[in-house]
Amino acid sequence: MDDFIEVYPDAVPAATCARIIEQFEASGQDQPGLVGGGLFPDLKNSRDISITGKQEWRETEVVFVQAIMNGLARYLRRYPYTLIAPLMVQHGANPDEVRRLSAEDFATLPDVALGEIIRSIFRPGRINLQRYRAGEGGYPYWHCELYPRDPQCETLHRHLLWTVYLNDDFQAGETEFFHQQRKVPPRTGSLLIAPAAFTHTHRGNRPAGGDKYIATSWVLFNRAEQIFGKPPG
Repeated sequence: MDDFIEVYPDAVPAATCARIIEQFEASGQDQPGLVGGGLFPDLKNSRDISITGKQEWRETEVVFVQAIMNGLARYLRRYPYTLIAPLMVQHGANPDEVRRLSAEDFATLPDVALGEIIRSIFRPGRINLQRYRAGEGGYPYWHCELYPRDPQCETLHRHLLWTVYLNDDFQAGETEFFHQQRKVPPRTGSLLIAPAAFTHTHRGNRPAGGDKYIATSWVLFNRAEQIFGKPPG
């Protein structure tokens, strides 16, 4: 049975991952990792850098956005209801050919057309680089990615979570999903995608014998006014 947890190997080249780790260590920008409610090291013990919008991280940000968009296209072809269950999506090469998409359409939908649909519905979240120290770092708290505290409701726009593992020269440190009873072992350059809701409650296990580095974020819905247009008046 499908568990909606997908792992795509070699989404980011190993040499690129190594370069990103080197830049992380040389930057001096890392800060204590936060959870939605603030700083709670007993829930999450990490050092983080938010790279989105920072010029010195622009090249790295592009690498991750391209990787997640490629992975998202593969994910939607396998799980088309990720897109068409929340929304009625219509598509056509010209106005006379516009029609409602069905799940069966995704197998033959051209890459360019699927990419256009993805960009019209989804956007990448803020990308966070994280380092978990061997024997002490981790995110042991069972959690999901939806969080209602944000007054702008950005966190409620999260639809999928993703993680790129930047190294694997350690033991343990898996991403563990509670309900699916599944542990995903880190592999350098691999991309993990899964739903953001409570059905995929998860935690990040503590690495042993070496530090663990990841990049992580979300796929969010675009704001309603972008998808549907501004309401009249």
